[in-house]
Amino acid sequence: MGLASSSSEAYNPDMFIMGEVQTNTGILATGQNLLKYSILGRVSATGKFVECDNTVNDGSEFPVAILIYEIDASAADKNCQIYIAGQFNPALINWPASFDTQAKKDGAFDGTAISLKKTGV
Repeated sequence: MGLASSSSEAYNPDMFIMGEVQTNTGILATGQNLLKYSILGRVSATGKFVECDNTVNDGSEFPVAILIYEIDASAADKNCQIYIAGQFNPALINWPASFDTQAKKDGAFDGTAISLKKTGV
């Protein structure tokens, strides 16, 4: 009896994580289909995560986490895994449309355990 054939894939790190990280789980609110490394805010009234939007006033205007994996919560709330602390490469973040260049430079994650660090710095 022969061995089953297997395939392998080369590990190709994307250099997003720039040091130690801390993760957690949360609930992504219904109505969103987000890419990995999307910036999340937490809606104060529900405690659920949504894509951060710095133009609203419901608590989610403050970035508090980064989505680890792509997730489709279009039809229903979904459990999600998030980064809540660590150093990350800002070039690989999926920034919300409401964050212009200045908002990114002004310390989007001030007051959190998340910091941004460019590669090679």
